[in-house]
Amino acid sequence: MPNVQVNGITLEYESFGPEDRETILLIMGLGAQLTQWPLPLCEELVARGYRVVRFDNRDAGLSSKFERGQFAPLPAAFAGFMTGKTPFVPYTLYDMVDDSVGLLDALDIERAHIVGSSMGGMIAQLIASEYPERTLSLTSIMSTTGNALLPPPKPRVMKLFVSPAPPASHIEAVIERGIKTYQTIGSPAWPTDETTLRQWVTRDATRSYCPSGVVRQAAAAVTNGDRRPKLRRIAVPTVVLHGDADPLVPVEGGRDTAANIPGAELRVVEGMGHDIPLQLVDVFADAIVSAAERATGPKRPLLLPAPDRPVAEEALPLRALLEEGDIDTLPPVVQELPPEPRDESAIEVPVIADVQKPAGFPARIFSRMKSWFARRQG
Repeated sequence: MPNVQVNGITLEYESFGPEDRETILLIMGLGAQLTQWPLPLCEELVARGYRVVRFDNRDAGLSSKFERGQFAPLPAAFAGFMTGKTPFVPYTLYDMVDDSVGLLDALDIERAHIVGSSMGGMIAQLIASEYPERTLSLTSIMSTTGNALLPPPKPRVMKLFVSPAPPASHIEAVIERGIKTYQTIGSPAWPTDETTLRQWVTRDATRSYCPSGVVRQAAAAVTNGDRRPKLRRIAVPTVVLHGDADPLVPVEGGRDTAANIPGAELRVVEGMGHDIPLQLVDVFADAIVSAAERATGPKRPLLLPAPDRPVAEEALPLRALLEEGDIDTLPPVVQELPPEPRDESAIEVPVIADVQKPAGFPARIFSRMKSWFARRQG
């Protein structure tokens, strides 16, 4: 993968699709690598007419690491965050914002649709607030506002996150911890089988493993404070996507985000946790494209030639699900949660599945899917 020099550091990135299309910039969350944006999602966004750029934040993946200064072990660091103590911070969330904008500069991208997940959503929010001239639209995914009154992570999640990270020399322990993390914060209604999780975690652990980088990124996120005043300045089309079963960033964080961004649309996904299930790739793509189309209108779909490679390994579980044809047993993808008192400028709508038969898709399965969605909507 290529890399660029930005703000005195190296950022690893990957680009998909024609460079003359509008760009969707994908920003990952705490300790996560660019590979955790699923390849099927990137390909789906390209097929819908966009260029997609995903990258490793500083202190993650193959981008520059900040292995300097004295840092508390992970349990002590998070305990300090919980009691309001500010640890030494080698960089701030605003530095990570400038990294993202610097990447756009390096790739000669004047404006982009900004998409962020979790901590990446915080970065995306600040880009839209601080760099409106560079932002076409905003999609904030399973993120929050920094409002200290919002519910905290579930105890089981905090227990896992404050436990000591295994050393890099114990690769099997690293992989087992990664699998447990996915299973703890993942989507109860849209689980990923352990074999696939092991493939993903092994891929990422062998690509890069930097637990101290997680602490430094967490320090940047926690010390950023309350972003609500800045969110109220955002003027670009915005979609907020959140799962109602998120144990790390409870859904109230998404509601608070939408309530503080003028005109934001809130989409709540039933049974989704703090991950991007392959079964929900279209739900994520729909949210991102909805914000983008509100900004710049519909795009001409890109007709891609049939790939000359096997189906990506990470797409196999979804392919198997479709080939089984047992659509009637699938749970509803999303539902609108009961309304709660909040800012009237935030518009909450259910996600409506818009199923269109792609070229080459089995007609029998497509017909059953259409019937199933019709029954759900009727």
